Amino acid sequence: MKVLLVNGSPHKDGATNLALEEVSKTLNKNGIETEIFWIGNKPISGCIGCGACFKTKRCFMNDKVNEFVEKAEKADGFIFGSAVHYAGPTGFIKSFMDRCFYGKSYAFEYKPAACVVSCRRGGASTTFDDLNKYFTITNMIVVGSQYWNQIHGNTKEEALKDEEGLQTMRTLANNMAWILKSIESGQKNGIEKPVKEKRISTNFIR
Repeated sequence: MKVLLVNGSPHKDGATNLALEEVSKTLNKNGIETEIFWIGNKPISGCIGCGACFKTKRCFMNDKVNEFVEKAEKADGFIFGSAVHYAGPTGFIKSFMDRCFYGKSYAFEYKPAACVVSCRRGGASTTFDDLNKYFTITNMIVVGSQYWNQIHGNTKEEALKDEEGLQTMRTLANNMAWILKSIESGQKNGIEKPVKEKRISTNFIR
């Protein structure tokens, strides 16, 4: 089993990555393979809603998004991490996730997921809420922890002092490992994924 961890901070080795590393180490102790995928600090275009990916299963803008979706198809679980910018996720990860999830839900549905956020002081809860919405609209299993998945510190060194935040990451990882193993056990015992109804789409217009 493998979990992909996404670093959506423009800083490759900052507080967000520290949180993801704490999750990763604990997952490894549970026998789960991990990979941290940094989306980088180069501009990532937002989704233009052209719908081409519904046919090709890839975005016509061939960048980090397609690289990640290819990995996501084979992954068993996901952790998306973001720093807090103006009480919300980074622009990098918002554009990235918009394009990853739009037209490509097949790579994510019925797999467990969680997000982790890092901030100096405030805005963690709104960022956490924003990122979780991608999972709840994609038939994913949202993994919780002992507290909201946030770590505090303006730098990696400061975040290392947030003992509760680091423990929250370890608890999240243990919960993720337990859910992954439960899914695997269920599949071995003949428990199938839910049968999806044909989608009904209603526009709120008279």
